[in-house]
Amino acid sequence: MKHLLKTAALALALSGMPALADAVKINAVTLAPKPVYINGPFKSFVEEVNEKFAGEIEINWRGGPEVMPPFKQAEGVRNGAMDMTYTSPSYYQGLVPTSGTMNLSFKTYNEIAATNYHERMTELHAEKDLVFLGEIPATELNFFIYMGEEIQSLSDLKGKRIRVFPTLLPLVQALGAEPIVLPMGEIYTALERGAIDGFMQGPLGQAEQFGDLVKTVVAPGVYRAGFPVLVNAGTWDKIPADVQARLTAFLREDFAPRMDVIWSGPIAESQAQMKAKGWTFLELTGEDAANYEHAAMDAAWAVTAQTAGQDIAAELRAMLDR
Repeated sequence: MKHLLKTAALALALSGMPALADAVKINAVTLAPKPVYINGPFKSFVEEVNEKFAGEIEINWRGGPEVMPPFKQAEGVRNGAMDMTYTSPSYYQGLVPTSGTMNLSFKTYNEIAATNYHERMTELHAEKDLVFLGEIPATELNFFIYMGEEIQSLSDLKGKRIRVFPTLLPLVQALGAEPIVLPMGEIYTALERGAIDGFMQGPLGQAEQFGDLVKTVVAPGVYRAGFPVLVNAGTWDKIPADVQARLTAFLREDFAPRMDVIWSGPIAESQAQMKAKGWTFLELTGEDAANYEHAAMDAAWAVTAQTAGQDIAAELRAMLDR
């Protein structure tokens, strides 16, 4: 009798616990392979979500470009081939023309979050049947020009072939260079074989990866990094409304602000490694630096106005400009 009572009590207790089998399964893919440094925050996001939302949501990080090509991940999420992607905002501008504006600011994440920007981006993504969960920011990860030869001024970039992602294309054109759009994983081979003369990329891990292939770094960096987390609309609809609200709040109000302030140490270390490799910094200062930054913003926003419309571009820029 005691055994039967204990069994009944255990069954009663377990009946009030959420079953893991009921958790909404989310298959996720990222713009870069798992070991790449920019995936570090997403790895933490997956771990924290799976812990905090156990029994409600379970994210399975399937991998990166080996699972789905980077430039096709947003469309893959939209059409249901994948449930979630952590990607570059510029990788899907053909689908959501305003997505690249996530790069177009010098504001911190908290400054941007204080505006209506993320809510507006949620609406603009919904128009394309995508759920914009939020962004995992890295404001300090600006984008620098890395050249395979010594240059003395910006005028030396004219006619050079420089790898970009789409947001950077207007700036490189404005500098008189030829932009070449390539995924990150193809930069090394293209530079080594002479298919490109340089590339634009963030400040981390470059010395270790490119070694003697780079001679000059053009600074300061421009724009900001932020990596949108997109979810398939059908998958999102399977998640109860209260869990949707808690997950969105977790990313936007808790996790994202923590991730925006982790980069200062790694950036300083990375720059020291570049200098140790003998890379020369072409450091623009004063008016030259200001003009360069203004040119970068104006060129990118002009394209946004063409693709998304003048009114939307002006509305978003007002939220992102300092």
